[in-house]
Parts: sequence; C-alpha cells; structure tokens
Amino acid sequence: MPEIESEKLILAQNGNVDAFSEIVNVHQNAVYNLCYRMLGDPYEAEDAAQETFLRAYKAMKSFDRKRSFTTWLLSIAAHYCIDMLRKRRLNIIHIEDTPYLEIPDPGSNPETSLTESEQQKRIRSLLNVLSDTDRAIVIMYYWYEFSYGEIAKALKLSTSAVKSRIHRARSQLAKSWIERNQTLSGLERQTYESQAL
Repeated sequence: MPEIESEKLILAQNGNVDAFSEIVNVHQNAVYNLCYRMLGDPYEAEDAAQETFLRAYKAMKSFDRKRSFTTWLLSIAAHYCIDMLRKRRLNIIHIEDTPYLEIPDPGSNPETSLTESEQQKRIRSLLNVLSDTDRAIVIMYYWYEFSYGEIAKALKLSTSAVKSRIHRARSQLAKSWIERNQTLSGLERQTYESQAL
C-alpha cells in the first residue's frame, strides 16, 4: 500500500481539501476492506469507511508525520469498527445473520462463485469466534501485514499483548476449524448413509 508523500500530508494538515481528497483516493479501498472484514456488511463497511475519513480529517492536525500514515488511518478504522461491533453485540446479532467476508466476483462462473462464497462464509464465521480486538489484530496482521509494533501502536496495546493475542487467536481459530470440519464430516457421512438406504 503506497504511503502518501509528505507534501500532501502537510497540505492536508493545513486544511487543504484537495490534498485530503487525494489521500482518500489512495486509501479508500484499504479502509473499506478492513471495515468490511471487521463488520461483514457492505453497507455498514461503507458507513464505517466514511466515518473513518471524517475522523481522520478532523484529527489531521494532530497526526505525527514520523509515523506511518497508513497505520494511523487503519487504526482509526479498526477502533471505529470495534466500537460498532460492541454496539452490535448489545443488540444480540447472531453469527448466522452476518454476511460473507468478501463479495464474490460477478465475472466468475457460478460454480467458482459458490465455492468462493462458501469459503468466505467459513472464514467469516471463524473470525466471529474471536473477540472484537483479537479480530482486528488478526485482520491487521494477516491481511495488511502490519508488524507487532504497528498493531500495538494502532490498538494501544503492548507488543507482548499483541503477540499473545495472535497466538491465542490462532489456537481458537484452529480449534474452531477442526470442530466445524468434524461436524461437517459427520453430517456428510450421515447424508451418504441415508442416501445409500
């Protein structure tokens, strides 16, 4: 992901709307994708991305140019999404009600789309077993390749806390994956046996 040139950041920090618009153009896909992976709903992700840029615009003067702008911006998105997920939990939304992780490519053939959407649904439901913060850490680490230090700064955690959370999240995901595959295997075996009768 490209970093914004410092001249554009200086202009944006001084209130130049055109410079900030260029920043939005460069980062809008990354911000939307993070929001979508966190929230699982395209409309909520779009609103969250807009809110992220609004918050970034309001906080531009306080941005420290020694830091990575991308990390700073995505940390705003992650914090906002964590807040949204916590509010959503108060409304008791079930895992089954959350959509897929990614929208299938309409240009691919139906069989490929079905397979991809099934995989995305599994990934989405796997991510849902994690706490909001752990989900943000996993997404930032695996999808955006943030370092432990960058994640720690972005989420205001210690580096050791990030490492232990990633380790714990991996274990949770692996356990959940194994349990789901065993359940699926049992169902497939029952279906096969009932069809054989």
